[in-house]
Amino acid sequence: MNAPLGPFLGSWTVMMAAMMLPSAMPMILLHRRGVAGAGPIRSGLRTGIFVGAYLLVWATAGVVVWLGARITDALLPMGARPLAVAAVLLLAGVYQFTPLKTTCLRTCRSPMDFLLTHWYPGLAGELRLGLEHGLDCLGCCWALMAVFVGAGAMGLLWAAIIAVAVFAEKVLPRGSEFGRAIGAGLIAGAVLVAARPEIAQSLLGKMSG
Repeated sequence: MNAPLGPFLGSWTVMMAAMMLPSAMPMILLHRRGVAGAGPIRSGLRTGIFVGAYLLVWATAGVVVWLGARITDALLPMGARPLAVAAVLLLAGVYQFTPLKTTCLRTCRSPMDFLLTHWYPGLAGELRLGLEHGLDCLGCCWALMAVFVGAGAMGLLWAAIIAVAVFAEKVLPRGSEFGRAIGAGLIAGAVLVAARPEIAQSLLGKMSG
């Protein structure tokens, strides 16, 4: 992640779209049905603003990722990075069991309830709706994205793994239970990496391409 901020944000936003939009499709399709009466052009514009605002939240999160990477590169010695990976895995694993995670996941898994309770008039309302959904999604998935960045070095294989995990959590019938299983696995991974630091180097080396 040595790229300047502009190019990094471009690639980050494209990657977030590829990773997050599949799990957001139930919400997007339901929104599309809700605005269908406005006509094809206006309804397309409204849904486009909704999705664009949703992605804007993730693009903004990319600024934090970029700054965090710069600070880490400057301050964290190479020898401490395996322990940093273990810390990221532990943080992400514990977060899977928190009330905030449960609340945000419940919202993401209930698109009808979200749209009924957050519907706003006009194009400005679509912007607000997309931002609010993006914040709920960020609250649900930020820890998994920390694993993607901190333990997976933004590798394509890690991107696929996290995308599948997010989709399973949000869309599959037993997604909440799956999320807790992910948490347990991440905590176990943190313990393993702390005990065997060379595993972190192997992960970063093999899964960053």
